[in-house]
Amino acid sequence: MAKPAEKRVRFKENTQRVKDLHQLGPGAAYVGVLLVFASALLTRYWSTRLPAALTVSDLEQTPHAFIAERAWASLKTLNDIGPKPVGSQANELLAHEFLLKELQTIGATSHPAQALEVDRQTVTGAFATALQNQSMTSMYRNVQNVVARLVGDGPQALLLNCHFDTVASSPGASDDGASCAVMLEVLRVLSRRPVRARHTITFLFNGAEETMLQAAHGFITQHPWAVDVRAFLNLESSGSGGKEVLFQAGPHHPWLIEAYARAIRYPYAHAVGEEIFQLGLIPSDTDFRMFRDYGEVPGMDFAHIANGYRYHTRYDSMDFLSLEVLQRTGDNILQLTRELANGEELAAGLGRLSKGETVFFDLVGLLFVHYSVAAGRLINLSVSILAVVVPLLALGRRGHRTPDALRETVFGLVATFLGTVFSLVSCTTIARQMDFFGYSMSWYTNTYLIVGMYCCPALMAHCFVYLFLVTFYSSDKSKLTRGEMTQARIAGVTMFWAIVTVGATLAGYRSAYITMVLLLCSLASSTVNAVFGNGRTARSWIYVHLAFQLPALLWTTNFYNVLIELFVPITGRFGGSRNPDVFISLLAAAGTLLCCSYLLPLIAQLRSMMSFTAKLSAITVVTLLVACFSPLGFPYRDESTAPSAPTPQRHYVTHTFRVFHDEIGLYKRADSGYLFQEMDRNTKRTIEQLVGPGETLIPVRKMSSCDAELFCALPFHSLWHQMRFNNYWLPGPEPVYDNMVTMAYLGTEELGSNRLRLSFAMDASIQSSVMVGPKEGVKLIGWSLLDQVPPPARFAGREAHFVSITHGLPGKTWNVTLDLQYDQPKRKGELVDIVVTTKFWEYHHMHTRDFEQLLAEFPPWAHVVPSVAVTSVFPL
Repeated sequence: MAKPAEKRVRFKENTQRVKDLHQLGPGAAYVGVLLVFASALLTRYWSTRLPAALTVSDLEQTPHAFIAERAWASLKTLNDIGPKPVGSQANELLAHEFLLKELQTIGATSHPAQALEVDRQTVTGAFATALQNQSMTSMYRNVQNVVARLVGDGPQALLLNCHFDTVASSPGASDDGASCAVMLEVLRVLSRRPVRARHTITFLFNGAEETMLQAAHGFITQHPWAVDVRAFLNLESSGSGGKEVLFQAGPHHPWLIEAYARAIRYPYAHAVGEEIFQLGLIPSDTDFRMFRDYGEVPGMDFAHIANGYRYHTRYDSMDFLSLEVLQRTGDNILQLTRELANGEELAAGLGRLSKGETVFFDLVGLLFVHYSVAAGRLINLSVSILAVVVPLLALGRRGHRTPDALRETVFGLVATFLGTVFSLVSCTTIARQMDFFGYSMSWYTNTYLIVGMYCCPALMAHCFVYLFLVTFYSSDKSKLTRGEMTQARIAGVTMFWAIVTVGATLAGYRSAYITMVLLLCSLASSTVNAVFGNGRTARSWIYVHLAFQLPALLWTTNFYNVLIELFVPITGRFGGSRNPDVFISLLAAAGTLLCCSYLLPLIAQLRSMMSFTAKLSAITVVTLLVACFSPLGFPYRDESTAPSAPTPQRHYVTHTFRVFHDEIGLYKRADSGYLFQEMDRNTKRTIEQLVGPGETLIPVRKMSSCDAELFCALPFHSLWHQMRFNNYWLPGPEPVYDNMVTMAYLGTEELGSNRLRLSFAMDASIQSSVMVGPKEGVKLIGWSLLDQVPPPARFAGREAHFVSITHGLPGKTWNVTLDLQYDQPKRKGELVDIVVTTKFWEYHHMHTRDFEQLLAEFPPWAHVVPSVAVTSVFPL
């Protein structure tokens, strides 16, 4: 008779526990979700806040402040010039002369105490580099730099760098005209001060960055002022407007971060950005590499990342920038320049400065935090241990409760882990199905669709895992109240993040601070509850938990916003071989876990949880229907449908003429057509359905020329797009061209046993590339381009040494030699294949009527970069 009575009591206790826990219905779950949304909206709002711009009328009150209106006037001139690819008149004459004129004006209005020196550098050089594990040689001839320095009391110099060249078809207002305008205004302000800075400040306006960082290499390796540079600030952009983020610093010079902390008024910096960039997840590079690798100079890399849709498109113009953007960037760079130029570090010598890595981050732009990696390890490990131990000690104050507390803690750990796995599987499954049915990138313009498509399924997966585990794992014999049970499960969530934090820390990732801050908020709430004895109360502990979750939500939703803002536009230049929906779904699932993990144990204990998951399912289904069958799910927009935020699809189209020669250099055959680069997942579909309906695109790797010719005899101008992405060929009429780069064979010289030297004369000053492919049994052992021969790149089953050649100002003919070594005597035609490509950017007079008609077929939401190329193939 005792057992039935005990069961009845247990049932009453359970009923009372449900009542004591929250007395809350399913509406509380929606309140929690709305709290996440509210935090996301608030951090989004903070991320767009910019300081008021100063105008010329403010000069009387602030004579030594950055004036955005003056910088805006400089930017307008650069913007109005239009696209400025290296070698064009716009870049080599108009932009170059404008900068010189501005510097002369600044010098004429500077304070008598200041000394401003200006230099024009025309430089030629070469260096080896690698992209996606494929090596190449980058060669530049007669590219131009404009260099100015404000002489300080000492010779040691701080370098500020921007580039005034642009990619074809883009005015480059943000990339990188705004940075050059900021530098001009910083120089103008500093030149009018009555006292010289302690150190010299050098301003480099480089004219060839978009061609693989060549002008910066020319400055840091050949300019006489470069030897005095002790640190640098590099100003870049991979977006259009917004706040400038510090995403690279050093390396191994923490004093730079300390200076940033002292000087910057509006911090926006994260060590995780540096790690993301160094992992190669962002398909770009900056001049930071040149100064670091070739000058062995430490520095800081800044970039605007907002609105990456407009990066390298016609929309990177002043129409989408504001005075406030220039004001914020200018204020920060001016203050940082003053701090470094008047500090002690540059005079101390780099060898005597402290070395090491630094963990750095800002708290939603309100506070900047930095500390050493060693301190970071200690902080991460300490917080991880305390965050787990404190709630367990509080729950286990009565010894007989400890086993139950540990059991529920394990429940929370297992639920979080399985929920993570299940959410990743669920989201990637949806992503693959969207791609399979032809609805890839439906979130590209309307990023809020990601919430319904992927965040809701991720949250739903976590809820189902909790429901499953409660059914098969719960125990009626637990001595914990329902509130204590929930607290123990929250401790399990903490244990999950502690494992992640410790693992990332031990693996050397400085970005472990992201989850450490999350643990710190949990530790604070559990400590307060333990001190005030809230653990046994019905609601007090919940209020404390939620109170400390507010800063945690602001922290995590800020990261979600930043990562979505950064990576969604990047998928538009991801190439077509990878499914971007999978990448974004993984990002959304990780963001959902980061933002909602500490709310899940609360949601899982509410009544009608199945109703909550059903509503999440309904939201997902409705969002998928909207994404697939409404205009909201169409990925792209132009200025007519989205005047303030166009999101174009990118296309590179090259009208190509290919000429094949025989072993003695005589004409053999020729063909022509259009080469399309697959910039995103939908490129091929757009071309097939809208540009060339009824035409058959030939995948490059299936072309007949790939079987016999080096690198398929295609007009490659770099290794980034053409080798990494899929490309397509459409046969077409011959293009028009009026000049081309030639590589005339001069003769052969015997160098010894099984060695010979081939000599050539290179002529014409147009952007070009040369591929040298030794045949079987032959090896390239030396050449006149560099002291060493980089390893060959590989494409379509053939290896070749790839050389990209950039011309600034026109130059004279120059000689090139190739030294070959062979196993056995070779006849002519058996030594090497050479492919020479001439690439015409912004040569619109070469566009034939057929080419113009093809370009006109592209829809208005497409950004098309047209070019003409001539490719000559020679077997020697």
